[in-house]
Amino acid sequence: MSNAFFLDLSRLAATHPRLIDRGIGLDRAPAAGWLALQAAALWPTWRWMAERMQDGSDDPLGLLAIAALLAVAWTHRKSLRPSPSLGWLALAAVASVAATVATTGVGALPPAMPLAAALLAVAAMGCGLLAFLPRSVAAAPVIGLAVLALPLLSSLQFYAGYPLRVLTAEASRWLLAPAFEVTRQGHTLLVDGRLIIVDAPCSGVQMAWFGYFTACVVALWLQRSGRSFAARLPAVGMLVLTGNVLRNSLLVAFEGAGHPASPWLHDAIGLVLLALVCVGIAKAMGLGGSPREASSALTGCAAWADPARGRLPAGRGVRS
Repeated sequence: MSNAFFLDLSRLAATHPRLIDRGIGLDRAPAAGWLALQAAALWPTWRWMAERMQDGSDDPLGLLAIAALLAVAWTHRKSLRPSPSLGWLALAAVASVAATVATTGVGALPPAMPLAAALLAVAAMGCGLLAFLPRSVAAAPVIGLAVLALPLLSSLQFYAGYPLRVLTAEASRWLLAPAFEVTRQGHTLLVDGRLIIVDAPCSGVQMAWFGYFTACVVALWLQRSGRSFAARLPAVGMLVLTGNVLRNSLLVAFEGAGHPASPWLHDAIGLVLLALVCVGIAKAMGLGGSPREASSALTGCAAWADPARGRLPAGRGVRS
């Protein structure tokens, strides 16, 4: 059968050479052309994402992830595959069709939630990009950046914000107990008679976004394999959780001591802890150090903020 197949191809090439040439030209069409066509097919999703970012429904942090994906494509522009990977191309096609159906609905099937349709769309674009990127580029961080491009922070706050605030409040209670009389009810702390609420910004959702964004970017920069990237993700989660708990504990300590942090100090503490978390994550991914050294910066910060050692700035003059 294979001989007959090749014989038919030879006959087709002899009788219709232009058809074969067009097929070869289609197979070797520029990656930008294929990706532009795919992006055009998913235009309703991009319009929804832009509207959600512009009307204040969500932070426009996804633009950073989009810029990172464009930087990846530009960096590898000279080593893109002349012929795309059929596996990734098939996944991109299936996900694009699924995203379109989820956006418009079909027959008796109603449209899905816009965020669910957008998730399929960005996954489709990620698969389309991977079809042309070199094999040395790991798929997991590329798909991770595609997901981070979504306007999802407000949704994460709604679904995961409260559990994260309760977890942060409980961890802060344990950390502050040696220096204060602390009790917790839900996401509220009673510190030496002062009621302190762990509000939405203290859930750590934004810190988590920046943490995983850093992990994806560094992994792509260092050309980590997908398996290596996945193995280091638990360290990313632990660093984000540790950094958020330390930030919250320091701010609660100031409140509990009767000296609420001024707005500039509040922002400064948040930025410093965010920077330490991102540096720790970069090291966890292997940038300038080994995974064992990933949490060295936060370890020093935790030791400095340990109330049992008398180093907590707000602990001066409070009851122990």
